[in-house]
Amino acid sequence: MNKTELTALLKKVESGDISAKEAAERIRLDSYDDLGYAKIDVQRGIRQGANEVVLGESKTKEQICGIVKHILSSSSDSVLITRLSDEAAEFLKNEIELFYDSVSKIGIAGKRNTACGKGCIVVATGGTSDIPVAEEAALTAEYYGNRVERLYDVGVAGLQRLLDNVDVLAGAKAVVAVAGMEGALASVIGGLVDCPVVAVPTSVGYGSSFEGIAALLSMLNSCAAGVSVVNIDNGFGAGYIANMINNR
Repeated sequence: MNKTELTALLKKVESGDISAKEAAERIRLDSYDDLGYAKIDVQRGIRQGANEVVLGESKTKEQICGIVKHILSSSSDSVLITRLSDEAAEFLKNEIELFYDSVSKIGIAGKRNTACGKGCIVVATGGTSDIPVAEEAALTAEYYGNRVERLYDVGVAGLQRLLDNVDVLAGAKAVVAVAGMEGALASVIGGLVDCPVVAVPTSVGYGSSFEGIAALLSMLNSCAAGVSVVNIDNGFGAGYIANMINNR
């Protein structure tokens, strides 16, 4: 919705042709800015409670920069960027204020939020190899203002490592369980906590793990209640859901 269309809509409200509620709904659903190579959903924050996130993968560094700059100037004082390459990050740092984590490939343009004091989200991994996906989840949750506790390399091959941290798990409002191989970590954690567990299968593992499909199927078949599953390597999705749980 451009300025002319918005003005016409507000005149209809002024004349009584439509209600303010109807106008607000139309603005909420219809507004986006067309950059040619991208249509920026500038009202997503109103509609969903969180502004648009930029997927850096398969975009040129110039496209990412253009999208991020537009969001910063039109609808938000910060932008979360996922799957951002080192090369694109270096380019962006010369154009805008940017925090970049090379492990998770997360970029945060503009203002960084601080923890808001709500409940804690625990992000746990089966192994050290799962940390890049876990950090994507953790940094996403932190971007939305959540306090995050990390429990890394606490997989079921050495169960005592997880059991030594039961008190940390017990204090969580949500747990993100990140694991490859057979993906058993999510079920074990699900049997220990009274909060939702968001399971993230990773593509870590040898041949018959089928790049995360084995862990995905294992997590989908979890015998522990309260376990939900996101897609393979989708740390962002898990962090976003955990944020929603923590802020309900």
